[in-house]
Amino acid sequence: MRIGLYQFPGSGDMGKNYETIEKAVSQAASQKVRFLAFHECALTGYPPLEVPSVSEVDYAAAAKYKECLRKLSIEHSMYIAAGSIEKEKDRYYNSMLLFSPEGRVGIYGKRALWGWDRDNFVPGSQQGIYEVDGIRMGIRICFEVRFPEFFRELYRENAELCLVSFCDISQTENIERYELIKAHLRTRAVENVFTVLSVNDISSFQTAPTAVIDPNGAVLLEMERNKEGLLIYDYVRSEDSFGMLGRKRISDELVDGCP
Repeated sequence: MRIGLYQFPGSGDMGKNYETIEKAVSQAASQKVRFLAFHECALTGYPPLEVPSVSEVDYAAAAKYKECLRKLSIEHSMYIAAGSIEKEKDRYYNSMLLFSPEGRVGIYGKRALWGWDRDNFVPGSQQGIYEVDGIRMGIRICFEVRFPEFFRELYRENAELCLVSFCDISQTENIERYELIKAHLRTRAVENVFTVLSVNDISSFQTAPTAVIDPNGAVLLEMERNKEGLLIYDYVRSEDSFGMLGRKRISDELVDGCP
């Protein structure tokens, strides 16, 4: 499966965000991408860094843009994952939406809420596991990367790919944070023996990578920091190595409660 990860500077201007997403979809389609992912709150902007609060988002406009994304997914026969704020009555969710070429829309709501997230959102309740061309894929959002438990759920469900979508940015340069989060991603890949895909916003200094990390923790591809663009990766299943088999064997024993 050909995978695309597109990083761009998000904003509180939904029209501008959508134009960038649409352009990226067209570029990815020209290169036969089947699954394309964008960052956390890519459509609506992330509060309060890019939009003042969830109450100031135009949800009628958001619904129209989401319908446009659904149609783009069908038109280009492409899975599209994009972050958005979802509203249900007086409750707001930091969500990743997965548009399928068949016209379906999956939703995963972020569960690890702290700081600005807790000020604006309530936790989601979805498991965040999807079938994409016969591949079991998990979706996680930003701060969740700090907690292995969210990824162990995916291991138990035999996920082989995991997308982690970020809006992790800083007003000042912070390479140490960038490298720490990359280390978290590498660890999640190793301990769960799956490939990790990471995509981040670049509206300020980027403090989490847009990258592909294999089940042994190797960084296969990584975008240049703070530069808009499309990363393409061709995912192919391969035989488990000796070390991968060992990690699965011990993991299965631990999951079954028999260390």
